[in-house]
Amino acid sequence: MDRLCRRWQRCFDTKDCGLVSQHKKLRKAIIEALIYVSDEPLNAKSVAEVLKEDTSLVEAGIAGLVEEFNGRASGLQLREVAGGWQFATRPEYHEHVRVFLKSRPSAKLSLASLETLAVIAYKQPITVPEILDIRGVQSPSSIKTLLDKKLIVAKGRKEAVGRPMMYGTSKEFLIQFGLKDLSELPSIEDFEDLASGVV
Repeated sequence: MDRLCRRWQRCFDTKDCGLVSQHKKLRKAIIEALIYVSDEPLNAKSVAEVLKEDTSLVEAGIAGLVEEFNGRASGLQLREVAGGWQFATRPEYHEHVRVFLKSRPSAKLSLASLETLAVIAYKQPITVPEILDIRGVQSPSSIKTLLDKKLIVAKGRKEAVGRPMMYGTSKEFLIQFGLKDLSELPSIEDFEDLASGVV
């Protein structure tokens, strides 16, 4: 990775790397490497800062990489998630991935936490009393679990008696569920099925 970045900087500084197509190939290779090693979805601005290039050039490089990468007959795809780009498994292989992941020990959400997360995801911003009205049971431990896992965040206080805290989903929620934004939320039934295999 360091060698690629040094090579790119040398091309950028000296303008002595031959054809423009070599620049584009090198740019795409670096973008792919950066997205791969990033813990979070990576946006064009962050890549542009590493390459010391104009964001529009990086965006063009990402677009080319998306077209090239998603055209491959492989198990991975490059997706826009939560304002950045991330590698993910293709949907047609999710069942195999789910079986594999279920074979490994992990800290899953309880049914109560999962139901609470679904209510928050589809009704946000929402207060604890409003969640109680929908679920019919208290949710304080579920709220704490979801906050600890950074799946939800406080969204301010409602202008009502007692000014209760409102909650909504977080960027981490989008990342965990591989969503570009909340408009990509599936039906609530599909969400609960998906969530049982993700978190």
